[in-house]
This record gives sequence, structure tokens and C-alpha cells, in this order.
Amino acid sequence: MKKDDVFQDSFEVNEAVYQGFLNTFNDHNPLHTNPDFAEKKGFPHVVMHGNILNGFLSYFIGEGLPTKDVMIISQAISFHNPFYLNDKIAFTAKIKDVTASVGVYNFKYRFTNEANKLIAKGTIQIKLLA
Repeated sequence: MKKDDVFQDSFEVNEAVYQGFLNTFNDHNPLHTNPDFAEKKGFPHVVMHGNILNGFLSYFIGEGLPTKDVMIISQAISFHNPFYLNDKIAFTAKIKDVTASVGVYNFKYRFTNEANKLIAKGTIQIKLLA
């Protein structure tokens, strides 16, 4: 891996992902579970939990990189637009900086929907394990 390398993937927020999040984290806020509530707040459907995207980040670091000898040091995410059940989400990450002497890589990433509208973006820092 080197500076400016780009990684891409796609994810679908299907029923299994949604139910898995609900069952694991027990976050049943009505914005995420009650269609009438979501509509009254101006959304066309229940809004998916933003932290589902953190699961996709974990997958990217753990499975999408060319090495398994990594761990996350830090990450940040900012949410820009909601996403919904059955949305297909594109993911792009780019290595912005590398500190080879200590094996640290800094990525910028973004999630977009099928209309290429920004859902979320952020940074993630990883360390290669010795």
C-alpha cells in the first residue's frame, strides 16, 4: 500500500443488515423503526442507523485491504444525508499519508448513494502490526 492508492467497494443496506443492527445494539429509536414518525419528521422512510456505516468501515479495514496485519487507531465520520433500507452504497477510500517508519496509514473515505449523493465522509487511521 502506498500514498494515493484508492480502494472501492459497495454495500447494500438490506433487511439482514438492518435487523442485525437492531438486534445487536437494541437502538429502536422511532426515527429508525417507525415509518409514521419518520414521515412526520420529513423523511420518506425510516432512516437507517448511521453507525451501520462504521460496520462497513470495519469490513474495509479487516477484509478489504491487501493485508490482515492491521488495526484501527482512530476514525472520524460526518454524516451528510440519510440512507434507507435497500439502498446500495458506494464506498471509496484513498490513502492520504503514510508514515512508513511506524507503519501508520491515513485514509480519507466517503460513502455515496446510487445518485452519487454524499451520505458520509471521514478519516480513518490504521497501523500495520509487526
